[in-house]
Amino acid sequence: MSPVLLLSLLLSVLPQAELVPEKPKRSALNQLTRLLLRKYNSGVRPVQNWTKPTTIYIDLIIQSVLDVDGQTQKVTTSIWYRQIWNDEFLVWDPEEFDGITEISLSSDAIWVPDVIISEFVDVGKSPVIPYVYVNCSGTVKNYKPIQVVSACHLEIYAFPFDKQNCTLTFRSWLHSVSEVDLALWRPAEEIASDTREFMNNGEWELLSVPSHYWTLNLEDRDYAQIQFNVLIRRRPLLYVVSLLIPSIFFMVVDVTSFYLPPNSGTRITFKTSILLGFTVIRVNLMDEIPATAIKTPLIGVFFAVCMALLVLSLSLSIFVVKLLHYSETEVKEMSISACLLDKYGSMDLSFIESAFTSMKTLDDMDQSGGYESDLSPEPDLFSLTDVSNSDSPLEKILQEVMSLRLYLQEEDNEGSSQSYWVELCLKVDRLLFCMYLLFMFIYVMTLLLLWGTWSSA
Repeated sequence: MSPVLLLSLLLSVLPQAELVPEKPKRSALNQLTRLLLRKYNSGVRPVQNWTKPTTIYIDLIIQSVLDVDGQTQKVTTSIWYRQIWNDEFLVWDPEEFDGITEISLSSDAIWVPDVIISEFVDVGKSPVIPYVYVNCSGTVKNYKPIQVVSACHLEIYAFPFDKQNCTLTFRSWLHSVSEVDLALWRPAEEIASDTREFMNNGEWELLSVPSHYWTLNLEDRDYAQIQFNVLIRRRPLLYVVSLLIPSIFFMVVDVTSFYLPPNSGTRITFKTSILLGFTVIRVNLMDEIPATAIKTPLIGVFFAVCMALLVLSLSLSIFVVKLLHYSETEVKEMSISACLLDKYGSMDLSFIESAFTSMKTLDDMDQSGGYESDLSPEPDLFSLTDVSNSDSPLEKILQEVMSLRLYLQEEDNEGSSQSYWVELCLKVDRLLFCMYLLFMFIYVMTLLLLWGTWSSA
């Protein structure tokens, strides 16, 4: 073969050889993942010696309290949850895999402990984290945020000055303590005082998160449990401004309305307006008060007693106004002083009538001629008889004067009786007002004492 032909054959073969792609080499990460999961069984607890328990280390950070439902006794909490355990089947030498010391694996591909929250009652809106971190020594780290909807025994009797103690108990659902044990990743004191990630600008304030380890015995088997007590306290400022202060203003205005004159018609109208206004505010703010089927919050009792006090105040005013508008006969029947005035007024009337009868007798005797024989030496009666004998119309004038005197005396007696009755009603009004103030003072001091004790506890 000629050299020219050989050269042309080589030139035609070289481009085709360059077009054939070289088979890619697997990366160290891919090789490591395939090596670890090749014979891995995710349904078997990852220990060489089956009698050795797998210890799950738990850590918890409270991020926020999203909702507290007093009626259903549920609390929604957002937490950062961490699980750490050792998997003896996920171990490698970093020098054989380009110095890789940590990789991420799918949580569905490896064994994951069945640790649950005992108080869990509903599925929250938690993001799905499908991966876990594994280092070369076999330590598995499962970090994920969880929105926990848990049952909690809520004590809302002291609302809005209440504190709540909600528990989050972590335990293995199936494995006993001889198979899966639990432990804290950080010291309990550090977890209890760790509030740096808590959203502290909401309605609830995080006080502390104490924790303790204990075992639960069921059917002759011990189960490891770690319980976290989430201690939270409600900030009462919003409810004090929107609920308590308007009610206090209504009660203060109702107390000052006692200084209105009871005989004017404005007191009843004013107190009725206060009662209606308080009822409207109470209905509009009913949704702000948490409700339970067992207990009524103390603030609900506060509103009920305030309404009862307003009704009592209105009833007292109605009673005083009714006393002021009794008729003259009823006043005389009820007032001792009025009875005395009526007695003395009747005595004066009988005296005047007897005097008028004596004058009439003297006039008759004068006409019959017996005047000279029975004439008294007293000058007043003689002059009076002489005048009446000389002019008969004077007798009618005397009768009119007597009638006018009787009318004026009756008016005077009626006016004095009525003024005394008004004064007596005012005293009754002041007495009822003092009793009302005393009852309200005792009630307010009791509430302040109870709320102060709960808020400082």
